[in-house]
Parts: sequence; structure tokens; C-alpha cells
Amino acid sequence: MTRAIPRSSPGAGKVSLEALDARFRASLDRYFSRRMRDRGEIEDLIQEVFLRLARRGSLDDVDKIGGYVFETASSVLTDRLRRKRSRFEADHEAFDGQRHGDVDFSPERVLLGKEALGRATAVLLELPERTRVVFVMRRLEGMRYLDIAARLGISVSAVEKHMTRAMTHLVQRLGEP
Repeated sequence: MTRAIPRSSPGAGKVSLEALDARFRASLDRYFSRRMRDRGEIEDLIQEVFLRLARRGSLDDVDKIGGYVFETASSVLTDRLRRKRSRFEADHEAFDGQRHGDVDFSPERVLLGKEALGRATAVLLELPERTRVVFVMRRLEGMRYLDIAARLGISVSAVEKHMTRAMTHLVQRLGEP
């Protein structure tokens, strides 16, 4: 695999990006490897460090070039993690052609889906209020049993019993697991 190195402008000074690449690439790789799992992303981060160094221009006035390179690496990593968090990247699901590509949005299927949702809602409304609230918090909001118990002021065992009661009721009334 060839590595693309951002080139500095001619006459940019004594410190060239090629020299920095030779000196710091392995160290930057280790630095990012300790903090990130995705190998492809590590290479992108290293390239971003060199891109920022190239944009800065001459590095001749920098006293401790190693410290400056790793301070830049730290900024690159912080920016990447901040961008991931603000875009909720961990919540995204990759497109799978077999799983997502053959979705039928015909009017008939949409109507059947609405009818099934209406039936499920009616069955849920048959449950006692506390059982229904526990079910909604767990299955629709994705809360953990411990968090539900703390919010409702009941034991985890009680939350488990409410969930069992709700699931049993749904299976009996709808006939589906």
C-alpha cells in the first residue's frame, strides 16, 4: 500500500514533510493504535496530522517539533471523536443489501403494518399501567432493568416480573413471539 504524503510548498524551509513522515509515522501509528480500534481510521488520522502540518507551512520556528507533531495528533483525535459524537456515528447502521435492499413499501404492506401496530397498541393498552410503563421503557426506549427500577422506585425483580407479564400477555393475544 502506498502512502500519500501531503507535499509542502517549494522553499517551505528546512523541515520537510517527508522527513517528518520518516521520523514520526511509526510513533503516530502507535499513538493512534492505543486510542482507536479501526486500522483504516488510524491511517486517516495520520494523514490528517500531516495535512495540518502542511497547511501550517514552515515549521522552522517550532522549537520542539516532536511535541508539536503530537500536540497536532491530539487535536486531530479530539476533533475526530467530537465529530463522531455530534453526528451520533455509533448509532448508525451500515447498509446491508440483503437486509435493507429489498424492502417493500407498497401501499398494501404499509396498510398491513399500520393495522398490526394498531392491534399491538390495543393489546398493550389492556395491560395494567405499571406493566405497560415498564414494557415501554424497556422495549421502546431501550432502558436497562436497573434504570427502570430506579426511575419507578421498584426492585429489579419487580421490573422483571412486569416484563414477563407483558410479554406473556402479548404472545397470548397476538400469537407472536
